[in-house]
Amino acid sequence: MASTAQPLRGKRACQKIFWAVFPHACFILSLVIYAFLGALMFSHIEGNRKVNLSEEYRTFLQSLWYISRNLSDNMTENEEIFKDKIHTLLNTAERDWFVNPKDIWTFFGSLFFCCTVFTTVGYGNTYPVTRTGKYLCMLYALFGIPLMFLVLTDMGDILATVLSKSYNEFKKLQSKILASKLCSGSTCNKGNELKSRAQTKVVINEPLTIMELLKSQAGVKRKQIKYRNAEIFEMLIARENEHTKPAGNKSIERWSSCPELARGKTMCRVIENFDKIGKQLEKFDVPIVLMVLVIFVYISCAAAILPNWETRLDFQEAFYFCFITLTTIGFGDTQLEHPKFFLFFSLYIIIGMEIVFIAFKLGQDRLIGLYKKVISFCGEKKMPSKKVYPK
Repeated sequence: MASTAQPLRGKRACQKIFWAVFPHACFILSLVIYAFLGALMFSHIEGNRKVNLSEEYRTFLQSLWYISRNLSDNMTENEEIFKDKIHTLLNTAERDWFVNPKDIWTFFGSLFFCCTVFTTVGYGNTYPVTRTGKYLCMLYALFGIPLMFLVLTDMGDILATVLSKSYNEFKKLQSKILASKLCSGSTCNKGNELKSRAQTKVVINEPLTIMELLKSQAGVKRKQIKYRNAEIFEMLIARENEHTKPAGNKSIERWSSCPELARGKTMCRVIENFDKIGKQLEKFDVPIVLMVLVIFVYISCAAAILPNWETRLDFQEAFYFCFITLTTIGFGDTQLEHPKFFLFFSLYIIIGMEIVFIAFKLGQDRLIGLYKKVISFCGEKKMPSKKVYPK
């Protein structure tokens, strides 16, 4: 009997983990499939378009030929004037005159473009030219951006939970270290004795109500109010947990005995997981300085790695590029020579955008709190003082 029960427990545990992870995996997989479908669509539409040499292109070539002939005829012309003319002329040139669309709109290039669309980065280096591509780009962004924000919110909950627990554990460890330094041997022993005496005075009888519990404690009135309340709530919680444990086991046995009910309960739990998206971000509360430090370290790590394949970038330029990317500003002034290598950084971009999003959320909460304090302060100053009139 025990041998058959153990595999069943393991199977149920695996199913529980699977259904808990299912919503998160569903969102990420949807975003990946959406990006791949967009890459196939744009590479086919924009990559196979025909390049028509316009009248502007012919005018550009004529001006370039005229400047070159003038330079050859008049060698004494100032070099600065020649540079200015060339610079002005090249600014009027369009990239499509000199680049084959198939070289830009490869599968990886289109995938990179799709990532810049639904992450709202929009570098501007790659953009659709055909009318069909522009319409499809608007439609693609219309559905892709909400999906991206959903993934950011969902994974932001996970990241917020990890950061909160790490920060709380660090605070507990810090308080323990400080307590061990401040507490000497004699004072600790006295404190432990007082604590043990206080605990021996409190006895929990299982059927007691709150009133009976209060009446049964002879020394309750003599204790300080804050300690008395803490002890009462701890006892009530302990007794409540003892009463709920058998009921929980019975419910598990009842659900496990009926597969249809178990399946329905599992579906309800999955739906509840969808409803809880974004709740952890609302509860998240850590110092804003800590989040700024996390962002600085996160961007610095990428800025140290990125120049390995983008040789034109040094650490400072790479740091600037990563910051502009993660904050979704995307000026486009820094261009990548190998965008397909940067696609392997997609997970880095998503996690980094979540960290920046959490930092912005914390900053927003702090600003709201500051505005509330300022408005309350101004309201108190402008409140007219009450005048007391004699009877």
